[in-house]
Amino acid sequence: MSAGYEGKPVLHQITFEARESAIYVVLGPNGAGKTTLFRTIAGILEPYSGRVLFDGDDLARSKEARKRINYLSHYNALPEEMTVWRALDFYAKIEGGRADDAISLLGLEELKDKKVSDLSQGQKKRVSIAKVFLQERDLYLLDEATSNLDPGVSKEIRDILLRLSKERIVLYSSHNLYEARDVGTNLLLVRNGTLAYNGRISDLRSKEYRVGFRTATDISKIVDAKLEGGYYVMSFGTPQDAGLTLKKLVDSGVIVTEMRELDNPLQNLFEGTLSSSSSGTRGASETDGNVG
Repeated sequence: MSAGYEGKPVLHQITFEARESAIYVVLGPNGAGKTTLFRTIAGILEPYSGRVLFDGDDLARSKEARKRINYLSHYNALPEEMTVWRALDFYAKIEGGRADDAISLLGLEELKDKKVSDLSQGQKKRVSIAKVFLQERDLYLLDEATSNLDPGVSKEIRDILLRLSKERIVLYSSHNLYEARDVGTNLLLVRNGTLAYNGRISDLRSKEYRVGFRTATDISKIVDAKLEGGYYVMSFGTPQDAGLTLKKLVDSGVIVTEMRELDNPLQNLFEGTLSSSSSGTRGASETDGNVG
């Protein structure tokens, strides 16, 4: 599938399938084509070539299929002159659902009587997300859903998405690589309008597995570790090796208060320095992108 604007391609022969209920993280630098991909899947843009199929229906031509999708743009498209409750009620009358339910889900009670124009960018983002959840859909396209949100609210959104993904497909773009790794099951890496990686996040491997141990005592005499930023840091070939070292420390009487991986394979993939057990793309055909 290829797509773009005013005859200029942005996406070039994108091909993938999303058949299992899960969160598919869409990762890529600014300008890579992530938003164009979301807009094409949502049926807002018609592909120049190929098709986007949802359970066999062409999303560019089937209104019924598009009704099964909800798309959160990274723009806050809300009526500025309305209160939060009236804005959500307005959309509920068009799309279905109840404004009060969405307000309760996102914890917006303190904002419901405020005008949208008086809200901060983070508050507007929460209302935009509430709009997406007015009515349950089969496919969610969420473009930068947790940008401009504080950590507590971001966690609430991730928890909602994790519940949804047990029965539905969620495509989720994020610039927070650690968040993406924590919330996602599969990864779609978009680079220069092409699909550079399509696979499970669990298949990704860093070239070096660096682990930090936080302890109350100096462990450098027990293991080959260097103190960096409050952590005793060691490099391992596999997570299993790190586990064996943890056991050695505990058996030696060391109290380990924290153990954490210091490198993120998504960062390495993003920078093009990844060593993985599953790379490249896999999909339906050279022309079709299948979802569902």
